[in-house]
Amino acid sequence: MAFGLLYDYLMGQTIDAYKYFGAHFEKRGKVDGVVFRLYAPMAEDVSVIGEWNNWDVTRDKLAKIDDSGCWEVFIPGLHDYQSYKFHFKNAKGQYVDKADPYAFYSEYRPATCSRLFDYTGFIWHDSSYLNKRNRNFDLPMSIYEMHLGSWKGQVDGRNLSYEEIADYLIPYIKGLGYTHVEIMPIIQYPFDGSWGYQATGFFSVDSRYGNPKQLMSFVDRMHQEGIGVILDFAPVHFAKDDFALYNYDGAHLFEPADTRRRISPWGSAYFDLGKDPVRSFLMSAMNYFLSEFHFDGLRIDAVSNMLYIDGDKSKGEHSGAIEFLKRTNSYLHQRHPNIMMIAEDSSDFYGVTKPLEYGGVGFDYKWDLGWMNDTLKYYSKDPIYKKYEHNKLTFSMAYFFNENFMLPFSHDEVVHGKGTLINKLWGSYEQKFALLRNLFTYQFAHPGKKLNFMGNELASFDEWNESKSLPWVLKTFPMHDSISRLVRDLNLIYRYERAMHEKEYDPRCFNWLMVDNSDQSIFAFERVVGDSRLVFVFNMTPNYYEYYDIGVTQEGIYEEIFNSDKDIYGGWGQYNGLPVHTSDFGPYNKPHKITIKIASLGAMIFKYKGK
Repeated sequence: MAFGLLYDYLMGQTIDAYKYFGAHFEKRGKVDGVVFRLYAPMAEDVSVIGEWNNWDVTRDKLAKIDDSGCWEVFIPGLHDYQSYKFHFKNAKGQYVDKADPYAFYSEYRPATCSRLFDYTGFIWHDSSYLNKRNRNFDLPMSIYEMHLGSWKGQVDGRNLSYEEIADYLIPYIKGLGYTHVEIMPIIQYPFDGSWGYQATGFFSVDSRYGNPKQLMSFVDRMHQEGIGVILDFAPVHFAKDDFALYNYDGAHLFEPADTRRRISPWGSAYFDLGKDPVRSFLMSAMNYFLSEFHFDGLRIDAVSNMLYIDGDKSKGEHSGAIEFLKRTNSYLHQRHPNIMMIAEDSSDFYGVTKPLEYGGVGFDYKWDLGWMNDTLKYYSKDPIYKKYEHNKLTFSMAYFFNENFMLPFSHDEVVHGKGTLINKLWGSYEQKFALLRNLFTYQFAHPGKKLNFMGNELASFDEWNESKSLPWVLKTFPMHDSISRLVRDLNLIYRYERAMHEKEYDPRCFNWLMVDNSDQSIFAFERVVGDSRLVFVFNMTPNYYEYYDIGVTQEGIYEEIFNSDKDIYGGWGQYNGLPVHTSDFGPYNKPHKITIKIASLGAMIFKYKGK
């Protein structure tokens, strides 16, 4: 390793560490082989053991090549898929066998060895997609979040491969109108129930579904169909399994030495994000997936636990981790100007999506978990009591323009006894479906990019289980299948109407039309971009109105382009079929009004057609 690159690694300034550390196929002279490199400052008597040497600790010793703790050996004649580990004496004088922190592939659990794999040489076909890719600030972005293993489930007792999943996923995503998929973590992890958020191999593609080039094929095929792919990544913590990163060289190489700061609320080990080599390690892992796999962005998990100590504002800011986040966003955006960095953050930390030059943390988007919690609480209330919770639906617009927010109904909302979306909602069977249609319409109408977890479109009453397939049989029931159609139509309108996706973070493009009608629990607002003007109306109670006045700012003709109560969505068919004309003197001091029919628990979108 050139001195400058090693210095950058030790100073936490490189995102290319994976190109040096780990196991790389090389040709030295006329000899093909693999060079193994390991960073383990407190290790002694290091060797690599594997299938080729019958796990003999005496045969393939690594030489210490500098005083910083880098070890290296070249072994000829090796090939893909051979298993290996590093064997060495740690700082406590114990001999241990450890997986390669930079391994590009690993054995399928419960086996724990790293495996050789040459990730180079894949032939990509997505150049036209990459040339047009950007961060989507003024473009529609509707994300389908998914867990690869449980989307279709196992077939004949085995997981589908990355490529097999793509066969089914591509037509499904295109049919529903989503612009992106976000896959839950697919770096190597031992425990299925962690869903990938407690990993052991941060460069190792999850062997449950295939090898690195199969994952490349998955992304390549998605891109060829115009579908973006976002990777969920968890740099906060890692699994404590003895064979992996935890207490790696006996001197807490990756985790904090302070026992009070070592264990996370999830029982895993925190990364010590104040250590510069750890920063280089994690930044390089993220860059590896962006560079070598062409992912379009990263969703960073548990950002609040990096902004504040243990995610608790009262414990103070986590200065080392904040610096890590700023450095990560800076380096990755410099290398990949058109990728998206998305923060899963529940805190009120200021400037998460502000540029670094303005004192921000540098993310492109942030999940609006406050909006999600307030919205679901409101929709779960009995209509009699909704008027006392009216502010839960109006509060979001008081802070929304402070950050670039994304509106998530994610996997976290359909597990651990929380109930699925439809289970959370008030009412009878039919009323729950009506409210769910209303809820999805509200999500798409509200400014901000959209995210829905797989299965939301099926209106399942059963919580998600990572060991089971989605309940696809629900598609045979009209009420459930109609929700899928509604989601599809909302996606299509969202993509077509400029007012629904351009300038989403410009407060001049949003205007409340009816915000204080708590007694009737009816809301109305408009969104305007250029000559595109849409009016959204929501009735949050079972009351039906044959004639209802909604104040508008523009005189002319309005046409209803969407109504959640149409029979094709499973509703009662109470919609406005003909265009409506304005008259003067609207309610709430609006200069004009339209008189419309409002369905029970209905949601409507009207498009301004001119004078």
